[in-house]
Amino acid sequence: MLIALALACVIALPASASAQADVEQQAPASTPSPTPSPSPSPDDEEEDEEDPERAREYWLEEYGIADAWETTRGEGVRIAVIDSGVASDIPELDDAVVGGADMSGVGDPEGRMPLGDNALTRSHGTYVASVAASRGLPDDAGMIGVAPEAEVLAISLGFGSVSEVPFSDQVADAIHWAVDNGADVINLSFTINQPTWGESWDEAFLYAMEHDVVVIAAAGNRDSGTNIVGAPATMPGVLVVGGVDREGRASQGASTQGVTIGVTAPSEHLRGISPSGQVNEWNGTSGAAPIVSGIAALVRSAHPDLDAGNVINRILQTASPPPREYDGRDPLYGFGLVDAQAAVEADVEAVDKNPAQELRQWITLNRSGEISNDAEPAPAPEPVEIPALPPPDPPAEAGSPLVPSSDSLREVTLPLVALSVAGILIVLGVVAVSRRIRSVRAQHARTGS
Repeated sequence: MLIALALACVIALPASASAQADVEQQAPASTPSPTPSPSPSPDDEEEDEEDPERAREYWLEEYGIADAWETTRGEGVRIAVIDSGVASDIPELDDAVVGGADMSGVGDPEGRMPLGDNALTRSHGTYVASVAASRGLPDDAGMIGVAPEAEVLAISLGFGSVSEVPFSDQVADAIHWAVDNGADVINLSFTINQPTWGESWDEAFLYAMEHDVVVIAAAGNRDSGTNIVGAPATMPGVLVVGGVDREGRASQGASTQGVTIGVTAPSEHLRGISPSGQVNEWNGTSGAAPIVSGIAALVRSAHPDLDAGNVINRILQTASPPPREYDGRDPLYGFGLVDAQAAVEADVEAVDKNPAQELRQWITLNRSGEISNDAEPAPAPEPVEIPALPPPDPPAEAGSPLVPSSDSLREVTLPLVALSVAGILIVLGVVAVSRRIRSVRAQHARTGS
């Protein structure tokens, strides 16, 4: 079903004058369009002279990612980046991308042509892929991703007015293609800015979850106009990522908060590789989501026996408590700030089902039990023999309304006749008695007695 509201990319904003100009561009409300949020000034931290880019990736040390690398770097795991496409000819990414596809009908068949109606949108997918799985450069230089040995599937979508294919159909097709081509983790750094979704997503997302794929979605950002968490971050079974600032506090502009958030990760002062190969600063849960997707790849690599539900459970259960008191799942932080080392190394009890809830159950309750096009039909009930009904009474013959029927004679006429005769007899008796009395009195009068 074609989504009738505006669609916004969750965020990817480089700190450049040209990108700032893109902030003012808005597409018609009836077409999907990414909506960036403002970027702060470039990071003022002192750079490591030997490794300036690594020094800026503060999340690698502060969120346990570098420590998790002592166990694994994500080898053997495949991350599908469903976004605006991943640019080619980038040394940090070319070895990471092992395949791709285009769902818009206007991009490169391998998903390597950045699509979008502005520079920011065209850069978005490349930024996301670099955060998740950039290989870095020789001699430990250049930007490195959270899972630098994981593989990437580049799947391009047409945001805004780029494609005539309905956006909902593009996403559903992308999910299917990712699953069929070996994705272990799917990253979705966009929102449709409304909590509900079309039925075509029911079957596609259920297809991914029933094929043991971890699906991760960004919560969205207020600076992009996303005031409430929207789909796909409202879908059961999806691990939803909110954003925090450098101090671990819920981000005011570079994140949206809501009860569906599972964990939080950095969404401010992030780094990303643009299609030109330049590393830029950007903000938003579009960057927080691939951080968590990279951590999910580390967990799957370290624990290949775990199913998707237990991978998500590990990430949730090992998250650091948020910087405020809360009871259970917090609308600002979910279960807390993600901790990669703990997610990889901690002893976590296994669960029987996905802690992010069950999409199949939701579909059953909300779609009249229609779960998917591939669902097997219920068996037809066995036929039941019903005994024949007795023959109906023959219809009564029509008669004159002036001639009494047997029923009316029995129930009306005879009782009336009986009552009438009794009444007459009583009257006659009374009259006879009266006459006899008068006759006796007259006789007495004549005789003088």
